[in-house]
Amino acid sequence: MVLLFMTACLFPLQFLTLELPKRIINDAIDAEQDFIDVLNYEMTQENFLIMLSLLFLLTVLGHGLMKMRINTMKGVLSERMLRRYRFSLISRITRFPQPYLRRTSQGELVSMITAESEPLGGMMGDAISLPVMQAGQMLTILTFLFLQNVWFGLAAIALIPLQAWLIPKLQRQINLLNKDRIQQVRHLAAEIGETATGTPELRGNGGWRFRMAQITRRLGTLFLIRLNIYKKKFFMKFLNNFITQLTPFFFYLVGGLLVIRGQVTLGALVAALAAYKDLSSPWKELLNYYNRVSDLSVRWHLIGDRFEPSGMVDEALIEDEPKTIPRLSGEIVLNEVFVRDHDGDSVLENITTTIPQGTVLGVRSQDAEERRAIAELFTREITPVSGSLSIGGQRLNELHQRVIATRIGYADPAPYVFEGTFGDNVLMPLKRQPLVDLPDPRGEAEEKKRAYESARTGNSADRLYSDWLDPSLADMDSEDAVHDWWVRLMDATGAGSALFRRGLDQPFTEAEHPELAQTIVSLRPKIRNALAAAGLDKAYYRFDPELYNPALPVASNLFFATLRTDAPDPETGGVGAFLDLLHELGIEDGILRMSREVIEMLNQTFGMDGTDHPLFQQLGLSVDTFSRNVELARKSRDVGLAQMERSELEQMIELPFEVSAERIGPGFGDDLKETILSLRHNEAEKLSEWLSAYFAPLREDRFASGLTVLENAIYGKLTAAAGPRGEQLRDIVAKTLNEAGVKQEVAELLFAVPTGIGGAGLPGAFAEPLAISRAAIKKPDVLILNRCLAAYEDGQAADTIANLRTLLPDTTMIFLEEDFEDADSFDMVLELEHGRLKDGVAASFEDTDNAASADLRRKMRALTSADMFAGLSRRQMRLLAFGAQWHQASEGDYVFHMGDDPSDGAYLILEGQAGLGYRTEDGQTHLVAEAGRGALVGELALIRKEKRALDMYAKTDLEMLRLGESEFMAVIENDASTAFRILQAVSGYVGAPKQSSGDT
Repeated sequence: MVLLFMTACLFPLQFLTLELPKRIINDAIDAEQDFIDVLNYEMTQENFLIMLSLLFLLTVLGHGLMKMRINTMKGVLSERMLRRYRFSLISRITRFPQPYLRRTSQGELVSMITAESEPLGGMMGDAISLPVMQAGQMLTILTFLFLQNVWFGLAAIALIPLQAWLIPKLQRQINLLNKDRIQQVRHLAAEIGETATGTPELRGNGGWRFRMAQITRRLGTLFLIRLNIYKKKFFMKFLNNFITQLTPFFFYLVGGLLVIRGQVTLGALVAALAAYKDLSSPWKELLNYYNRVSDLSVRWHLIGDRFEPSGMVDEALIEDEPKTIPRLSGEIVLNEVFVRDHDGDSVLENITTTIPQGTVLGVRSQDAEERRAIAELFTREITPVSGSLSIGGQRLNELHQRVIATRIGYADPAPYVFEGTFGDNVLMPLKRQPLVDLPDPRGEAEEKKRAYESARTGNSADRLYSDWLDPSLADMDSEDAVHDWWVRLMDATGAGSALFRRGLDQPFTEAEHPELAQTIVSLRPKIRNALAAAGLDKAYYRFDPELYNPALPVASNLFFATLRTDAPDPETGGVGAFLDLLHELGIEDGILRMSREVIEMLNQTFGMDGTDHPLFQQLGLSVDTFSRNVELARKSRDVGLAQMERSELEQMIELPFEVSAERIGPGFGDDLKETILSLRHNEAEKLSEWLSAYFAPLREDRFASGLTVLENAIYGKLTAAAGPRGEQLRDIVAKTLNEAGVKQEVAELLFAVPTGIGGAGLPGAFAEPLAISRAAIKKPDVLILNRCLAAYEDGQAADTIANLRTLLPDTTMIFLEEDFEDADSFDMVLELEHGRLKDGVAASFEDTDNAASADLRRKMRALTSADMFAGLSRRQMRLLAFGAQWHQASEGDYVFHMGDDPSDGAYLILEGQAGLGYRTEDGQTHLVAEAGRGALVGELALIRKEKRALDMYAKTDLEMLRLGESEFMAVIENDASTAFRILQAVSGYVGAPKQSSGDT
């Protein structure tokens, strides 16, 4: 409303900008008397002219400022509406059904929310204000023209209908030509690609001349289309400009005659011409607005359709927060549950069972999709098409999503890892809402501004910088209790020791964990003695101010200190100061030459495409630093170090901050080591000036920031050749720290490990512990672990189940596996076979499929009944079933004969008995083998692409599925396990036709 009000206020000012020039000419410049009466006050002609001119200047200024303010408000409105729109789209993604997410490209969603929605933002700001402003300006100008003279007004609007009809018509013709142009460009691109790929064939077969004739034809067609576009486009512009200028022609002719005759003043004519000149701009804006609305309305509906899939989670079940989060205690009841995938194929059929509370249930299934369907049924990622699932009498489909997220935990070996830290991902289930506000890094004013805009745009009102952790969701009272529970949980799953050892490799600062830092420092003498007693003195380089430490970077050796943070950035000036220091100490050239030689050696070893190799990553050298320095090293060889620019030398000098002498190898000579040691002792005063800014001195009685727990504990660094001795050293350090009671504190350091996008920066060994942690950290009422026992060795799985049962005695645990080595660990074991509970009662529900879909489903069920195809993915099963044909044969009929072409396919016997044999010249039939229900016949000829080796005939009435050649071979080529089973099956009768005798 404010925007509309300000737009309305613009029109009087615009009218004044048109009226005042006329008054200046008629009443001031062309006045017939020297004194002019203005509101009963006499003014001279000159003063009156000055007053009107100043008033005109103020009006123009006010009009411009008002317009600027309106445009600014439109921009703000556009951004707010776009922000609201994008937020609503992203929030919809959180309600998408899982099958829809699987088959929808992430790139497509990202593109729609970012690039495709961007033009909609501008349209949202212009939706009301632009037509009001432009139409208001047109009406203001036309009103002014009619007030001057009726003929002026009629002349101004006379040709507008012609333009409104003719110009869009021509534009539509140009749009059609543009579509043709785009199609021709795509064809040209395809032909260029074919030409580039097939150039050897064109040269070898003499086809280049004909090919160039095709290209010429395509280029000619494209030329003619573009020529027509140019002709029509510039004709349209000419016509539009001509019509626009035709009205001034009548103004000059007719208006001039009216002025000569005294019927209209000269000022009125000049003002009318100026007003008409301003009339074309709002008219063009309105036409453009119409075109934009037409185009963007289509985009709006396209985006809206993609973000409204069927099966979305009810908004009421995910928005806001429930007042209470009830426990899901009681028995779990699945009643005739049917689940289908997004293609409409049945995944689970008639699942009916009751699971008492606290039961440890094992579900065995060879089909990964069936196991995932069970898990997603409990987490409500999929909903049954029929039947129900209830826990403690509460139907799962009616519960708020927060209840499910808090009371049901699910884990599999490949969880999605969000960008942040390991701790952020583990503690996600306990971050329900902000509890205590924390200071915003950008200040309170910034936070208030953000909160205001969030409220105006309908975004979340939750503060990001808050304490979100709510231990009470897991019936705990503090963050320390949560961490303690996590350590116990990891110990129960057998991952505790491994994570603790991983924690030894984590750095931290004394300010973050002061007690842990002091404990480590106090244990150094004990650890040193233990290592000496074990003969591990040579497994690490101990920090000694009198010795050069080969495992420390060059800069750290020079200062005998460790970096407080990352290496200085050349742009901050820190590296430049270090370069000046090296120059003053007289070792600048030596260090630079060493850097160049090392970069050249690494480039020869790894190259620019080998930076992802583990050996390169062990160097601790960043890829960006390496790639920059490779080019600089080449340049320094060409022009010499003396001719290099200072900024380039600063980049080369970054190497001493990251790579140690041990990693450099022979490129780092003993003479340079001695020089650095000499400078460390003799130039201590100069070094200290630069030391305090970036480095922390190494002292045996102080904790060293920048080093890992292990390095601080041994007060040194492992040698690159430590090998097994390094593992022995780790065992001693881990044992000592564990005895000191800091195992939990060390393991908790993993919470700070950065994950990267999608977990790219997280070691693979962290994935499964993270998944189990995230599922069980909240002490759920139902815990589902999918394939989380597969990696355990003999006996470990049973121990893990027993440990989890002890930690979570009231939790119903469901383990989904292909098979169980020790079924006695479970209270119940259910087995799924082809989507049904084994030995369960078959049932059906009302099926609304058409005949074709029902037939396809029958074929798929027939294929799954054969062990040969039981392991196929549903997609491959569907393709195979689609190409299969029902085939019947009566007793005594031949299905195929020896020597026939195998292109008719292979035959899967569903009912009946078939004979396989051959006929000798004397007419005798020899039976080689019999095939019954579930047998696949004729596949060997398809695989070997040879004629049929045997006859196949019906010993009893046969019902079969005939599998098409292309579909069957596609399965063989794309599914190794099925191919292996087929080869096993046919190996028994490969040589059968050569047998000399058989049954008749």
